[in-house]
Amino acid sequence: MADANRPVTLAAIAGAHGVRGEVRLKLFGEGAEALRAFSVFDAGTSKLTLKSVRPANQGAVATFAEITDRSGAEALRGTVLTVPRSALPPLGEGEYYHHDLLGLPCVSTDGSAVGEVVAIDNFGAGDILEIAKPDGKRFMVPMNDKAVPEWGEQVVISRDFIE
Repeated sequence: MADANRPVTLAAIAGAHGVRGEVRLKLFGEGAEALRAFSVFDAGTSKLTLKSVRPANQGAVATFAEITDRSGAEALRGTVLTVPRSALPPLGEGEYYHHDLLGLPCVSTDGSAVGEVVAIDNFGAGDILEIAKPDGKRFMVPMNDKAVPEWGEQVVISRDFIE
Protein backbone atom coordinates (compact mmCIF):
# COMPACT_ATOMS: atom_id res chain seq x y z
CA MET A 1 0.00 0.00 0.00
CA ALA A 2 1.04 3.63 -0.42
CA ASP A 3 3.33 5.26 2.17
CA ALA A 4 0.96 7.41 4.29
CA ASN A 5 3.68 10.01 4.97
CA ARG A 6 4.94 10.31 1.39
CA PRO A 7 4.37 13.92 0.27
CA VAL A 8 1.94 14.50 -2.59
CA THR A 9 2.49 17.65 -4.65
CA LEU A 10 -0.75 19.56 -5.24
CA ALA A 11 0.55 22.90 -6.51
CA ALA A 12 3.57 25.16 -6.93
CA ILE A 13 3.82 28.89 -6.38
CA ALA A 14 4.33 30.51 -9.79
CA GLY A 15 4.78 34.07 -8.48
CA ALA A 16 3.08 37.05 -6.91
CA HIS A 17 -0.38 38.31 -7.84
CA GLY A 18 -0.96 41.93 -6.90
CA VAL A 19 0.60 43.72 -3.93
CA ARG A 20 -1.20 42.17 -0.93
CA GLY A 21 0.62 38.86 -0.82
CA GLU A 22 -1.59 36.77 -3.09
CA VAL A 23 0.23 34.11 -5.13
CA ARG A 24 -0.38 32.52 -8.51
CA LEU A 25 -0.45 28.73 -8.32
CA LYS A 26 0.32 26.09 -10.91
CA LEU A 27 -2.02 23.21 -10.06
CA PHE A 28 -1.23 19.50 -10.28
CA GLY A 29 -4.58 18.20 -9.05
CA GLU A 30 -8.24 18.60 -9.91
CA GLY A 31 -8.40 22.39 -9.72
CA ALA A 32 -8.63 25.24 -7.26
CA GLU A 33 -11.70 23.80 -5.53
CA ALA A 34 -9.77 20.65 -4.55
CA LEU A 35 -7.24 22.75 -2.60
CA ARG A 36 -9.98 23.93 -0.23
CA ALA A 37 -10.03 20.48 1.33
CA PHE A 38 -6.67 21.28 2.94
CA SER A 39 -5.98 24.03 5.45
CA VAL A 40 -2.21 23.66 5.77
CA PHE A 41 0.41 22.84 3.12
CA ASP A 42 4.01 21.85 3.54
CA ALA A 43 6.15 24.37 1.67
CA GLY A 44 9.72 23.14 1.87
CA THR A 45 10.84 23.58 5.47
CA SER A 46 7.83 25.71 6.46
CA LYS A 47 4.06 25.43 6.45
CA LEU A 48 1.53 27.69 4.74
CA THR A 49 -2.04 28.15 6.03
CA LEU A 50 -4.59 28.60 3.24
CA LYS A 51 -6.94 31.55 3.71
CA SER A 52 -8.57 31.63 0.25
CA VAL A 53 -8.19 30.22 -3.25
CA ARG A 54 -9.96 30.94 -6.51
CA PRO A 55 -9.62 29.68 -10.07
CA ALA A 56 -7.58 31.85 -12.42
CA ASN A 57 -6.16 31.60 -15.94
CA GLN A 58 -4.00 28.48 -16.13
CA GLY A 59 -4.17 27.77 -12.40
CA ALA A 60 -5.36 29.54 -9.28
CA VAL A 61 -4.75 32.56 -7.06
CA ALA A 62 -4.38 31.92 -3.33
CA THR A 63 -3.90 33.82 -0.10
CA PHE A 64 -1.88 32.28 2.72
CA ALA A 65 -1.79 33.65 6.29
CA GLU A 66 2.01 33.72 6.31
CA ILE A 67 2.39 35.82 3.12
CA THR A 68 1.43 39.46 3.65
CA ASP A 69 3.03 41.40 0.80
CA ARG A 70 4.30 41.14 -2.77
CA SER A 71 7.95 40.62 -1.79
CA GLY A 72 6.97 37.73 0.48
CA ALA A 73 4.99 36.19 -2.37
CA GLU A 74 7.83 36.65 -4.87
CA ALA A 75 10.30 35.08 -2.43
CA LEU A 76 8.28 31.85 -2.55
CA ARG A 77 8.25 31.57 -6.37
CA GLY A 78 8.95 27.93 -7.26
CA THR A 79 7.94 26.59 -3.83
CA VAL A 80 6.14 23.27 -4.08
CA LEU A 81 3.01 22.80 -1.93
CA THR A 82 2.52 19.27 -0.62
CA VAL A 83 0.36 17.33 1.80
CA PRO A 84 1.04 13.89 3.29
CA ARG A 85 -0.55 10.99 1.37
CA SER A 86 -2.65 10.24 4.48
CA ALA A 87 -4.41 13.64 4.13
CA LEU A 88 -5.97 12.72 0.78
CA PRO A 89 -9.59 11.54 0.71
CA PRO A 90 -10.14 7.77 0.74
CA LEU A 91 -10.58 6.06 -2.61
CA GLY A 92 -13.58 4.16 -3.85
CA GLU A 93 -13.50 0.75 -5.52
CA GLY A 94 -11.45 0.83 -8.72
CA GLU A 95 -10.07 4.33 -8.02
CA TYR A 96 -6.41 5.25 -7.68
CA TYR A 97 -4.18 8.24 -7.19
CA HIS A 98 -1.58 8.79 -9.92
CA HIS A 99 0.91 9.35 -7.11
CA ASP A 100 0.42 5.75 -5.93
CA LEU A 101 1.08 4.20 -9.36
CA LEU A 102 4.23 6.14 -10.27
CA GLY A 103 7.33 4.03 -9.74
CA LEU A 104 5.45 0.74 -9.31
CA PRO A 105 6.96 -2.34 -10.92
CA CYS A 106 5.01 -3.84 -13.82
CA VAL A 107 4.56 -7.51 -14.62
CA SER A 108 2.69 -9.30 -17.36
CA THR A 109 -0.29 -11.51 -16.62
CA ASP A 110 2.09 -14.51 -16.83
CA GLY A 111 4.23 -12.99 -14.06
CA SER A 112 7.27 -11.91 -16.08
CA ALA A 113 8.84 -8.53 -15.30
CA VAL A 114 7.96 -5.76 -17.76
CA GLY A 115 9.34 -2.53 -16.27
CA GLU A 116 7.94 0.29 -14.14
CA VAL A 117 5.35 3.07 -14.37
CA VAL A 118 7.20 6.32 -15.18
CA ALA A 119 4.33 8.63 -16.17
CA ILE A 120 0.56 8.87 -16.36
CA ASP A 121 -1.05 10.95 -19.07
CA ASN A 122 -4.61 11.75 -20.00
CA PHE A 123 -5.34 13.13 -23.45
CA GLY A 124 -9.11 13.14 -22.93
CA ALA A 125 -10.08 9.49 -23.31
CA GLY A 126 -8.84 8.22 -19.95
CA ASP A 127 -5.54 7.66 -18.19
CA ILE A 128 -2.63 6.09 -20.03
CA LEU A 129 0.31 4.53 -18.20
CA GLU A 130 3.78 5.04 -19.63
CA ILE A 131 5.96 2.03 -18.87
CA ALA A 132 9.77 2.03 -19.04
CA LYS A 133 11.28 -1.35 -19.88
CA PRO A 134 14.63 -2.36 -18.40
CA ASP A 135 16.29 -1.62 -21.78
CA GLY A 136 15.09 2.00 -21.55
CA LYS A 137 12.42 1.69 -24.25
CA ARG A 138 8.97 2.92 -23.30
CA PHE A 139 5.43 2.01 -24.26
CA MET A 140 1.96 3.15 -23.26
CA VAL A 141 -0.97 1.17 -21.92
CA PRO A 142 -4.55 2.39 -21.36
CA MET A 143 -5.55 2.25 -17.69
CA ASN A 144 -8.60 0.04 -18.09
CA ASP A 145 -9.65 -3.44 -16.93
CA LYS A 146 -8.69 -5.10 -20.22
CA ALA A 147 -5.13 -3.75 -20.31
CA VAL A 148 -4.48 -3.49 -16.56
CA PRO A 149 -6.55 -6.13 -14.77
CA GLU A 150 -5.05 -5.38 -11.35
CA TRP A 151 -2.75 -3.03 -9.45
CA GLY A 152 -1.59 -2.53 -5.90
CA GLU A 153 1.99 -3.35 -4.94
CA GLN A 154 2.63 -3.82 -8.66
CA VAL A 155 0.84 -3.19 -11.93
CA VAL A 156 -0.28 -6.25 -13.88
CA ILE A 157 -0.44 -5.70 -17.63
CA SER A 158 -2.24 -8.00 -20.06
CA ARG A 159 0.21 -9.64 -22.49
CA ASP A 160 -1.85 -8.29 -25.43
CA PHE A 161 -0.77 -4.75 -24.50
CA ILE A 162 2.96 -5.31 -24.01
CA GLU A 163 5.13 -4.10 -26.87
